[in-house]
Amino acid sequence: MDSLHFGWEEWIGLPELGLPALKAKIDTGARTSALHAHDIEVFGPAAKPKVRFNVYPVAGQTQVQVTCSAPIKDRREVTSSNGESELRYVIETTLEVAGQSWPIEVTLTDRSGMTSRMLLGRQALQDHISITATEKRLQPDLSYDVYHSAAVRRAAPQRALRIAVLSREDNYSTNRLVEVGEARGHTVEVIDTTRCYMAINTMAPEVHYDGKRLPRYDAIVPRIGASITPYGTAVIRQFETIGTYCVNGSAGITASRDKLHAHQVLASKRIGMPTTAFAASPKDTGNLIGLVGAAPLIVKLLESTQGKGVVLAETKKAAESVIDAFRGLRANFLVQQFVKEAAGEDIRCLVIDGKVVASMKRTGAEGDFRSNLHRGGSAKTVRITKEERDTALRAARAFGLGKAGVDLLRSETGPKVLEVNSSPGFEGIEKATGKDIVGMLYDMIEARVKPQPVRKRKG
Repeated sequence: MDSLHFGWEEWIGLPELGLPALKAKIDTGARTSALHAHDIEVFGPAAKPKVRFNVYPVAGQTQVQVTCSAPIKDRREVTSSNGESELRYVIETTLEVAGQSWPIEVTLTDRSGMTSRMLLGRQALQDHISITATEKRLQPDLSYDVYHSAAVRRAAPQRALRIAVLSREDNYSTNRLVEVGEARGHTVEVIDTTRCYMAINTMAPEVHYDGKRLPRYDAIVPRIGASITPYGTAVIRQFETIGTYCVNGSAGITASRDKLHAHQVLASKRIGMPTTAFAASPKDTGNLIGLVGAAPLIVKLLESTQGKGVVLAETKKAAESVIDAFRGLRANFLVQQFVKEAAGEDIRCLVIDGKVVASMKRTGAEGDFRSNLHRGGSAKTVRITKEERDTALRAARAFGLGKAGVDLLRSETGPKVLEVNSSPGFEGIEKATGKDIVGMLYDMIEARVKPQPVRKRKG
């Protein structure tokens, strides 16, 4: 390594933290370097804890903020120049100056009185560095403009994220979300949605869980059961209010779960679907059937999931009987055209971040027109047409969903959307296609919450 000559202040970079340009004061009286950080928060497993913190990299300004994270190396007592002792977290990161780099230890301290964002101590100033205390910035100047550069933001390092999965189930999908996230160095916590409660106010909205305020999460992955949709989406709305990135938003989940609302959304976007009708009055049964066409017909409960509450009426008489039975139960339902050429098969397209990442053909069990895997159906990978791909993407976009399972029927007049599932399972499609779908979901999350600077609005 070439020898370097430092003044009492130099431009440096901490690229692993997403801080390519900082002014640092050289402090030969201190052993360890110190970074001025705020909102310092520990997360992750006790055996391998991490720390997350925010930095205002531009000296004297708070408009630009960078969120950083790193594994904790140590925690030690540090006495500052004014004689105050403080217990600080210690991390290790790479220091970069004039094209040269080497590892240094850094303590984190939240001292608003510090004029410099960074102090470089003796451990960072290796033998090949000489100091001239009467001069400053002897190394090449950098610029704070890098924090507004798109190229720098794209190249920002991947930091450890704190992610919450809203789920009450211990199943394949939830376990995969934890397993894949932790393999990438993130901390993934599964939270029972029904045990969340909310402090709703204008200044500091919060979500509480088991008697404590939940920490700041980088992202929320909702996996909310249909039975708790209203409360689950209220919890997601609270996270949205706080500013947390949610893979699927509350409005999209609400609209997709209500089958009547969902069909109205699809129709408004001119997306192909089976002819559908809905009526509240029992006097309209005949007209309701006539709107959809001749039997056979599908009669479907609005709250149906996994193929439950979906009935095939093969004759007009059978359709009237099923409708009367549902009305007797005061159930909400719709009547839909039966696409017989689909022959008990549908196509599940999994959409993540505006792309169809996998598709499978599901075939119903013997004698069953429903193809749901939960009902004994089978699945295999399938190549879809450009029209089917475009239809799936438009359907997911119509609900604003970052992750969606779009179910299509192949009809004589083109693809028809049966359903848009805002909480699709991963087991069937990962096993049918052999693809790492959960990994693709994390690719999207990581891209959305990179440690890029956040510009604060001036109040």
